Amino acid sequence: MRTILSKKIDHPEAFKNQLLGWAQQFREVVFLDSNTYHQQYSDYDYVLAVDAFTAVKTDYHNAFEDLKQYQQQTKDWLFGYLAYDMKNDVEPLQSDNFDGLEFPDLFFFQPKKLFLVKRDEVEIQYLHLCDDEIESDFSALQNHLPFAIEHSPLSIKQRISKESYLQKVTEMLEHIHRGDIYEANFCMEFYAENATINPLEIYRKLNSISKPPFATYFKNNHHFLLSASPERYIRKEGSKVISQPIKGTAKRFTEAVSDEKSKIELANNPKERSENIMIVDLVRNDLSHTATKGSVVVEELCAVYSFEQVHQMISTIVSEVDNTTAPVEILRTTFPMGSMTGAPKISAMKIIEELEETKRGLYSGAVGYFKPNGDFDFNVVIRSILYNAPKQYLSFSVGSAITSLSVPEQEYAECLLKAKAMFEVLQ
Repeated sequence: MRTILSKKIDHPEAFKNQLLGWAQQFREVVFLDSNTYHQQYSDYDYVLAVDAFTAVKTDYHNAFEDLKQYQQQTKDWLFGYLAYDMKNDVEPLQSDNFDGLEFPDLFFFQPKKLFLVKRDEVEIQYLHLCDDEIESDFSALQNHLPFAIEHSPLSIKQRISKESYLQKVTEMLEHIHRGDIYEANFCMEFYAENATINPLEIYRKLNSISKPPFATYFKNNHHFLLSASPERYIRKEGSKVISQPIKGTAKRFTEAVSDEKSKIELANNPKERSENIMIVDLVRNDLSHTATKGSVVVEELCAVYSFEQVHQMISTIVSEVDNTTAPVEILRTTFPMGSMTGAPKISAMKIIEELEETKRGLYSGAVGYFKPNGDFDFNVVIRSILYNAPKQYLSFSVGSAITSLSVPEQEYAECLLKAKAMFEVLQ
């Protein structure tokens, strides 16, 4: 089905930029970059998939079943996303908030052309219908010259004012004190109208100052996702399933002693640890729906990892699944990820919908891929800029976990910390 060949590359970083620039000619592009961040579970340094041969695009109605049929019929590489509002296909929920971006709820495509890079080697996989283009494409992309496009000045607005945010978090705390929920991830949107940007340049800037392990450049015609996500949602390799929720954030400092102090304080912060452990329990429960009996294990609890912008608390939960379990069923029974909802999950999602003012769409969703054998890997769409080019609408959202120990002012400050990188590249 695919012609596969490997080539040595002299300068992997330079090749990455050439590959990304060359890819812009195509309607569909997914570029995933680990930024060579040290992590236990990883296949490639970076991956590029372009040019749909087949695709599935739909709203949430029956979407997981549509994806399941598509994945089982193609049995090939598939790249795409699940938007947060796919929750409405899993539970009797709805999304009635304002949506300025208008992305489909689900989009996956089978790429004609695929590049998988590890260290100084690129594995090229082309469908047979276009494999005569491999050599000319490889030559063209190595000679691709970057060019810059000017941005228009952006006026970034905040959907929820600080006063409204504090009041809404206070309402969420009332729900917690009544026992409706234990924890909920509350998010707010920043947006710009009449925005003209060069998505690739914005992505490059965002990635260069963040260098996260799950960076994504996504293009579907005129819809763009520019993501500096540090978080894995879920991965399947063989019979093993891995989920790595992030809960707990601390500021980084340029001065080493202050930076280490911030890291230690995060590791020992009772509020941040309780946030993380509550989501670990939720993920354990989600994984149990498809796990073989007794196989759900917490591999790492509340470990602190450092990124360019922030320190984060990450836990790793794993399970085993039978080979008869459909890959999409693992996604359906764990989506949306607990780190972006709260606990109990359904109650938290209902309260989130009431208090937030924007439809989350692809934010809080997941981008990733399926391999031909059914293995997969998906990130969590956070620390991301979304852009609808014809509407000239740009959006990014940030959130934090609200628990009984939350102080509204501190949660607001955490949101601004998470928004820092996006503001930096846009202004």
